[in-house]
Amino acid sequence: MKKRLTALFSYALFWLVFFMTARLIFIFTHYQEASQFGIDSIAATFLHGLKLDISTTGYIFLVPVLFMIPGAYFNGSWYRVFMKWYTYVLILISACIIVPDTLLYKYWGFRMDYTVMLYLKTPKEAAASVTLMQISAVVAGILLLSALFIFLYRKYIFRLFGGFNREKLWYLAIPFFMLLLGSLLIPIRGGTGLAPINAGTVYFSEDLFVNHTAVNVVWNFGSSVINRKPTKNPYEFGDLAAAKESVRSLASDTGKPVKLLNNDRPNIMIIVMESFGSSLIGPLGGDSLTSPNLNRLIKEGVVFTHFYSSGNRTDKAMPAILDGYPAQPANSIMKSPEKTQSLPSLVKKMSGLGYNCSFWYGGEINFANFNSFVINNGFARIITMKNFDPKFYNSKWGVHDHILLGALRDSMNIAVQPFLKVVLTLSSHEPFEVPMEPVFKGNDDLTKFRNSIYYTDKSLGEFLDWAKGTDWWKNTLIVLVADHCRRNSNAELVYSEDIFKIPMIWLGGALAEHGVQITKTGDQVDIPLTLLHQMGLDGNYPFSKDLLSDGTKSFAFYTFNEGFGFITDSSKYIYDHKPGKPVVEDGKDPESAGMLGKAYLQVLYDDFLKR
Repeated sequence: MKKRLTALFSYALFWLVFFMTARLIFIFTHYQEASQFGIDSIAATFLHGLKLDISTTGYIFLVPVLFMIPGAYFNGSWYRVFMKWYTYVLILISACIIVPDTLLYKYWGFRMDYTVMLYLKTPKEAAASVTLMQISAVVAGILLLSALFIFLYRKYIFRLFGGFNREKLWYLAIPFFMLLLGSLLIPIRGGTGLAPINAGTVYFSEDLFVNHTAVNVVWNFGSSVINRKPTKNPYEFGDLAAAKESVRSLASDTGKPVKLLNNDRPNIMIIVMESFGSSLIGPLGGDSLTSPNLNRLIKEGVVFTHFYSSGNRTDKAMPAILDGYPAQPANSIMKSPEKTQSLPSLVKKMSGLGYNCSFWYGGEINFANFNSFVINNGFARIITMKNFDPKFYNSKWGVHDHILLGALRDSMNIAVQPFLKVVLTLSSHEPFEVPMEPVFKGNDDLTKFRNSIYYTDKSLGEFLDWAKGTDWWKNTLIVLVADHCRRNSNAELVYSEDIFKIPMIWLGGALAEHGVQITKTGDQVDIPLTLLHQMGLDGNYPFSKDLLSDGTKSFAFYTFNEGFGFITDSSKYIYDHKPGKPVVEDGKDPESAGMLGKAYLQVLYDDFLKR
């Protein structure tokens, strides 16, 4: 048993050295970019990249440990021979990913993924994009890297797998290796937390090249193959040029915005509220008991009464809110760091104006590629659960909202103005366990959900009441907006308009008017352009419109599973792509709403595929 474990441990080290060497090759071949950063930043890529290196090694280990189970019973040299050829093949495959990646990165700006397979379908055209010298260098690099590590394997590892005879206590060895096989799930997932590891897990810098250096390209390629997205637009309803013209007409603005701010450079704090829906807000026609503080605060600011979420999850809401980019059915752009880095970030726009931009979240930042998303957006400071003492980890997702808002409150004493702060709450997420005595009695999901909303509403109310007495309040705009809502009963269909209708409330001393209701229909993608126009600025957000302009059209677009909803002031059209037909048609002219919604989705997905 000891010999077998020694061999496996040495084999793990062999692969970790292999992946660190691959990272060195990437740095060396991109020396010009790497030289712009300090040695500390480059060295840190090895530490952060170790997470994906270990995960990749875990995947490689699955087969050797699986074959070790019968190997504990049977004699023979078969295992040693198997390991030799298994390793040689993996070295060659890995080299065929690592070496071409060093060339392709120069042109693509992201680490190799499944995209390269698309070009192999037309090898003649792919070869035309590179020189003979480049092809020769790549082939030579693959052969040299493979030869080097095959040599190292033969010299230091191969002999360790020899002399394995049947274990005397094979009836104990077999279950041990079965347990070891199951335990590989931990390094493969990157730990025991809720969020499995992803490429964004290793992002730690404001600079993309440094983050990309930390990525294990073999892991990245394998992950993209397993989770590859459609390469052909599944939502082709008609002529693309005509669809683009329809979307341009939807985004056109022939008016001027109503000015609600009393100055052009306010501080901005966007608080994204987990799972708050309009059905829980009294003044929006919902439950008047669950969120008493929001009910009260609405009267002090500006409320958007016909406002919708772009999708049904937080990872779909954040690109809409911060980048004006709509949610896609069955996909999430947040899960593709190479795509989110191209989005028109509101944060980068504000940072360029001298704003101090920070992101505040009490949970696990690596969930759903959140880490790469917030870094790609350009936040200078990112606060997560890791910034809190573990004794405060009293929620399944991290630290509760009153703790997060308490830390935000303490930080405001030294906040540098002007600032843009984006805060994401989490306590009203399943399993709805909050640190207070239940206000509503019952043990069903809806009651627990209402209690969690009540708790977050209370925490927000206390924070905002405190903020009103500060010096920074008078020049600050607070934007309260939900990320999405949820189904509160089995009777609610997944595409129901009520599930996507959410509150957006503007508060703060930077408002020139109070107690205002905005009735124009809109959704989360309209936030960046509406804010920028209030500041006398513009931005390139092709899917966004100004909610405060009398010259923009009134509509909202949202997506679910495999369909979309298109809502106007007079019509409602909800389409399910699986049966290929509308499931709801209502109002004066639902047919026109359906044509616009289909054009919108076709253009959106075409844009998504090209990013």
